[in-house]
Amino acid sequence: MSSGSLSFATRRDAAILIVDDAPENLGALRKLMVEQGYQTFVATSGERALKIARRVHPDLILLDIMMPGMDGYETCRQLKSHAATQRIPVIFMSARTGTDDVVAGFDIGAVDYISKPLRMPEVCARVRTQLQIRSRSETHEEQAERLRTIVNNMAEGLLIIEADGRIQFTNPACDKYLGYQVEELAGRSITDLLNPLVAQEYLDYFARYAAAPQTAHNHGTREVIIRHRNGSSVCMDLTLTPMYLRQPLFIGLLHDITHHKQSEDALQRAAMVDPLTKIANRRHFDTFLEKEWQRAMRSGQPLSLVVLDVDHFKLYNDTLGHAAGDACLQQVAQAIASHALRPTDLAARYGGEEFVLLFAETDGDAAYLLGESIRNHIESLQIPHPRSTTSAWLTVSIGVATIHPHQLDNTESLFVAADRAMYVAKEGGRNQVQATKTGGASLAAVKAMVMR
Repeated sequence: MSSGSLSFATRRDAAILIVDDAPENLGALRKLMVEQGYQTFVATSGERALKIARRVHPDLILLDIMMPGMDGYETCRQLKSHAATQRIPVIFMSARTGTDDVVAGFDIGAVDYISKPLRMPEVCARVRTQLQIRSRSETHEEQAERLRTIVNNMAEGLLIIEADGRIQFTNPACDKYLGYQVEELAGRSITDLLNPLVAQEYLDYFARYAAAPQTAHNHGTREVIIRHRNGSSVCMDLTLTPMYLRQPLFIGLLHDITHHKQSEDALQRAAMVDPLTKIANRRHFDTFLEKEWQRAMRSGQPLSLVVLDVDHFKLYNDTLGHAAGDACLQQVAQAIASHALRPTDLAARYGGEEFVLLFAETDGDAAYLLGESIRNHIESLQIPHPRSTTSAWLTVSIGVATIHPHQLDNTESLFVAADRAMYVAKEGGRNQVQATKTGGASLAAVKAMVMR
């Protein structure tokens, strides 16, 4: 149907096809339709009518029943069986006005039935009425098609959900987000998609709304985890809006926030990483230490801390420049990180040239051996240090402390002990590992004592 024929309720250019084998009827009807302002086409047989209808797509067909060869009934059947003509309204014209004849006409698909001899004012009225009906129908269908196009092409996933949680409809975006084929989700329950507790919360809301629509508030938007068809989880924003169309229904809009969550997670990870060395920063280490400290208190297992300082690093920077200093710290960081192998181990840059490592469930002897392995690893890198009075290569001083945490201890006591051991290593000539037991002296007091 051409777009120009969709507004003939207000325009007079609708196309009418008249089919009658009687020349006088054909002539009179053609004259009448032309006078009414309609485009008019004529045919004297069913075969000719089918050809014209398929080419010009008339907006209405006036069809005589009694014709030689193909009669009006068969012509109408063939019109209704062809995709191009099946929606064209047909008005039968016939002197056969018996009930059976009229019913047969409607059963075949006619929209109206005019008896002969024709009363021209009646013909005009019936034609006008059918064109108006067709205009309204086309308008509704056009609106429905526009709505379908919007729904099928929108970026957000759309679900229509019934009060019992049954999914009635999903659009292509929803199917794509969740990995389903077209109409595969229809008939399933939201319990197939959501965590049981979240699904029950929605079902309770549906029940409250169904019982009293006027008192139920909109559920709004919330972040939910939805189960993908392949078993994975998809992070979405779900906006739920109730409506009532003969039954309570709920419109769900899904907005994929996976990329947003990935970006958010990336920012959180970046906030925990030292930008120069790409290992954990002080903030991350402090958080990790607190978690492992609490776990050690519950399990009674030992917790060991290794504190490491690059020997004569200021001289290294002053001699070779800050770019070389940065590259040096990056190599040291990677060497240290290679010794933190378990999920309960963590290596971090704690500030400047100072690094720390935490080893959970590790006693003092094992921690000392780990410290010695780290010291040896860094020395074996053979990073030249021209002005070092300790070695021709870059070296580190390491302090190790081990504790079995209990309620009267705190993490500062572990740091004080490890720092004390590290300063003893520096006083003892550097490039060595020293271990100490936890004690009560403050970190500042230990440093002041050692530096005297």
